[in-house]
Amino acid sequence: MAFDTPKNYRNLVIYEVYVRNHGPNGAFADVEADLPRLAGMGVDVVWFMPIHPIGQLNKKGSLGCPYSILDYRAVNPEYGTKDDFARLIAAAHRLGLKVMIDVVYNHTAHDSVLVRQHPDWYHQDASGKPMTTVPDWSDVIDLKHPNEELALYLITTLQMWAEFGVDGFRCDVASLLPVDFWRRARAAVAQVKPGVIWLAESVHAAWVAHRRSVNLSGLSDGELYQAFDLTYNYDIWPVWQAAVLGQASVARYLEMLRFQDAIYPDNFIKLRCVENHDQMRIMRLAPSLDQALAWTAFEAFNRGAFLIYAGQEAGATHTPSLFDVDKVVWGDYAWQPFLTTLARLKKHPALTTGQFVLTAAEPLIQAAWQGEGGNLYGLFNVTAEAGLVQAPLPAGDYVDLLSGATVSVRDGQMDMPASAVVLAYAEALSLQPFHSPLLDFHLPA
Repeated sequence: MAFDTPKNYRNLVIYEVYVRNHGPNGAFADVEADLPRLAGMGVDVVWFMPIHPIGQLNKKGSLGCPYSILDYRAVNPEYGTKDDFARLIAAAHRLGLKVMIDVVYNHTAHDSVLVRQHPDWYHQDASGKPMTTVPDWSDVIDLKHPNEELALYLITTLQMWAEFGVDGFRCDVASLLPVDFWRRARAAVAQVKPGVIWLAESVHAAWVAHRRSVNLSGLSDGELYQAFDLTYNYDIWPVWQAAVLGQASVARYLEMLRFQDAIYPDNFIKLRCVENHDQMRIMRLAPSLDQALAWTAFEAFNRGAFLIYAGQEAGATHTPSLFDVDKVVWGDYAWQPFLTTLARLKKHPALTTGQFVLTAAEPLIQAAWQGEGGNLYGLFNVTAEAGLVQAPLPAGDYVDLLSGATVSVRDGQMDMPASAVVLAYAEALSLQPFHSPLLDFHLPA
């Protein structure tokens, strides 16, 4: 784990924005106008997908992918100017928001300024032509690490953006670059701006294994924590997706959460989410609305920072295209109050200083935060069960922190919520993690 990672980063609420599709003009000014709403939702960090000019050679779609970058040190003229971006950052800072930008250092566009100046900085095929090591990514070519000149260029670029006012970096496919590069970059950025937030898009475990099998770089999350504050939850993402669809047990997913607790540094922080720009919207993935809300509430309650993808507050079912104008349909922001409640709950002292324990997987997820800051117990009906459920809370009436409704516990039982409830209680309970065959199996004496 990066030694100077603040523990309260696990309480961050990060909001992902694709400028092209966010507002009527697809410009920085549209996002700037929306910042007060985001601040009111309880967002801490606004993450901008790549803001740089997009390559046109071998582009996908009519406009090209933002991850096919022409120039790391410029901004996409579709969005505005550097001055426009500076004004946006200043407006965000006045509202108490931090600004994070995407860093795409595994690859560039085919017509990048770098390939014209430094073709030797790239992976090359047998004929000496720059190439990608991921065949599906036909619109990009891969930078070849390690390379001292390349590293200096990339690191000074990060320092430039930090001095410009950027507060964090989300590093695309960070697992494909050397960990030594990331450690060095973090230290160099800290020299010009301490406290920058580092988020790694760590990749699926199966892809790490595949990359290694063909002698290409593939860092595990454990390695990335040497340089990063947060990593993606992709190491166990397929298990989560299968659980949402009912193709794997919820217990298996929770077992993998317990496994994460055992294999990563004590203060590790995961980015928890139910959707992002590369994944299906939860309102489409989950079998029902109540299950979508239950999964969303659980991942907000879960240990780690929480990501909201623009459009989630509108209950969007469509994942916008990366390659064309494909605007978010906002409607009346139907689920903004729900997400606002989750974002505010993320700051509860129990989630800041307490200990997290997963107590049950069936018939619904049960979990608690307990500590000096208070005690919270959550029940998340991700399988749409009905009836009574056992809960280890003292008998009494409780106020659901999500809805404000009264919840009654009698004789250790309560009604299953339609989606989710979170209840505060006074005295800490003696709680044990639910049984995990992976972690708790013991041969008889």
